[in-house]
Amino acid sequence: MWATNLKVIGVVLGTLFVYTLICNKIPQMQSEVPQKITLSANATPDQIAAAGEKVFNGVGGCTACHGLGTRAPNLLTDEKGAGPIGARCGKREPGKSCKQYLFESLDQPTAYVVSGYQPIMPRITKLVPVEQAWALVAYLESQGGTIDVTGADLQAAATAPAAAAAAGGYAGGSTDPKVLIKEAGCRNCHTLDGEGQTIAPDLTHVGSRRDAAAIRKKIVDPGSDVTKGYESFAGVMPKTFGTDMSAAQLDALAQFLAGHK
Repeated sequence: MWATNLKVIGVVLGTLFVYTLICNKIPQMQSEVPQKITLSANATPDQIAAAGEKVFNGVGGCTACHGLGTRAPNLLTDEKGAGPIGARCGKREPGKSCKQYLFESLDQPTAYVVSGYQPIMPRITKLVPVEQAWALVAYLESQGGTIDVTGADLQAAATAPAAAAAAGGYAGGSTDPKVLIKEAGCRNCHTLDGEGQTIAPDLTHVGSRRDAAAIRKKIVDPGSDVTKGYESFAGVMPKTFGTDMSAAQLDALAQFLAGHK
């Protein structure tokens, strides 16, 4: 009898060991809260670009789409013979410098969409502080180009959070779910009521498979689970809605989507 028990224990421990090894091999996703960049007006271009590199590889979530140039243009190496982003950014839109084009791409991503790609990029300036967006511009310029973002740009951008707070925060403080959906760019990836893209799960009947609490959790922590069939797009959804939206806004949006049966 004791021999049988030892065999059972051995099998259980062996199974746990194998699954532990497997789990440790799976890349883990971790939500990050945007941190304030503290660079003075005397910050050097290299210091600003270094801060932007952290945004690109971290909270900005840029590598989820731009890392391989499949879902979005490759920003760090050659893109269809045009060179890295710092070399080609000043040639994208007539009359716009590299700096202007890159910031527009972060603030108004649908203003110019590179041919061959879908308009799935969210409005980055709604997801991270504006000074982080400027640092990101500097980092992208450093990829084959000349950095002309200055400490003055960062300092001017630092007043943006105060202005947003005075206006009521995200989306002006509105709890209208339709306003929130538009401001968050949900339809850049999701279809809802017949409008939007098919990059991420259709939300038209999301309430039939998730209740309000589950929807809220998914918004706050998009890496908490991945819908079957969309594994290759894991990590695309921004991680910062939980910190950018108020509790009332999150609840309003979750309740609205839960009503879509």
